[in-house]
Amino acid sequence: MKKTQEVFQRYEKKYLLTRSQYEKLREAAGDRIVPDVFGRHTICNVYFDTESYELIRASIEKPPYKEKLRLRSYGTLQDDSQVFIELKKKYDGVVYKRRIPVSLSEAEAYLYEGMKPEKQSQIFREIDWFIRFYRPKPSVFLAYDRRAFFGKAQEDFRVTFDTGIRYREDHLHLSEGDAGILLIREDQVLMEVKMPDSMPFWFGEILSDLEIFPISFSKYGTYYRQNMNHLFGEGVLDA
Repeated sequence: MKKTQEVFQRYEKKYLLTRSQYEKLREAAGDRIVPDVFGRHTICNVYFDTESYELIRASIEKPPYKEKLRLRSYGTLQDDSQVFIELKKKYDGVVYKRRIPVSLSEAEAYLYEGMKPEKQSQIFREIDWFIRFYRPKPSVFLAYDRRAFFGKAQEDFRVTFDTGIRYREDHLHLSEGDAGILLIREDQVLMEVKMPDSMPFWFGEILSDLEIFPISFSKYGTYYRQNMNHLFGEGVLDA
């Protein structure tokens, strides 16, 4: 069985596609990108922040270094389902993600009640320091339906397509379903390209031919701007 990846270091670029662009890109890429083992799946997240949204407010100011904390799950959950506590950082354009796999019950006991899990790795200690420093609370639930692919000739080149991006401001538990209010239009597809260094030349050519250009976009940042920004002033999408 393949070991769960807990540490990521890569570049990420985001693109907001129309349905037509999405279909043309998929056709042009052909079998050079291959679906991953999960196929189409739903990803659910609870983002944690301070009472004054300190983390996202700092992030949208585009500093050279920014970080966020979330609890993530894939698919339907039970108390013993595996979920991930993730600390995601970005420095000088490079994304660093460190996560620990735990059961849903362990994750919620820790993040909501302060009860630490039995297994305490180095990554856990980093997350625990972050929590003790910021004392974050559940801030917003975000879910989306994802199709994920990797390069046939380059497995560490990944492309994901997210639709149905939705949020809710209450029921901030992963066990309470994936319902929410749409964050972007139903006819839009958020593509994320994830790579260790440069993008494959052939994929760059497809983007150029279809006039698809990178944008600044963050799901949590977009939620904040659309719903909470009036409390603290103007911001931008990329967070």
